[in-house]
Amino acid sequence: MNPTVKPVGRYNGVAMLLHWLIAALIVWGFALGWVMTDIPGITPTKLRYFSWHKWIGVTVLALVLVRVLWRATHTAPALPGSMHGWEKLAAHAGHFALYVLMVAIPVTGYLYSSAAGIQVVYLGIWPMPVLIDPDTQLKGVLRVVHVALNYALLTLVVLHVLAVIKHQLIDRQNILSRMLPFGAPRD
Repeated sequence: MNPTVKPVGRYNGVAMLLHWLIAALIVWGFALGWVMTDIPGITPTKLRYFSWHKWIGVTVLALVLVRVLWRATHTAPALPGSMHGWEKLAAHAGHFALYVLMVAIPVTGYLYSSAAGIQVVYLGIWPMPVLIDPDTQLKGVLRVVHVALNYALLTLVVLHVLAVIKHQLIDRQNILSRMLPFGAPRD
């Protein structure tokens, strides 16, 4: 054990649960979005996938809002002192961008459905409010924005994972233990 390296603090259980649940839902939603848009025509499977994709989006938005409230009232563990200042700045900027995208993507998808004249019915049970009237031109813009934001999120998630790998394996900062629900953090 290096005596100059302090143990890494951990997020609490609620933060970990929200992190991994939202991450899993985003992966599932992205995969569904990718598959459903490649299905030709209008089929029952395609319509089912679109519904699931929308339900995931609404769920992610709700969970992200809970996560933002939780984060606003609970201090995150400090980043390792051995991280460079620019790395800490990049980590904070990256997390902020992830939060912005996790809100913007479901909102643009929701508005895209409304502009297409399709009401979102959450879990096939609860009709969600229609926020804008059908608009063919706006529908096209919102589709492009929704897709572009998803690719921006994919890029940030890849960078996030690469940063964790770098800090874990190269810098030996054991940063991964901050967000893992099992095992005690090590030095």
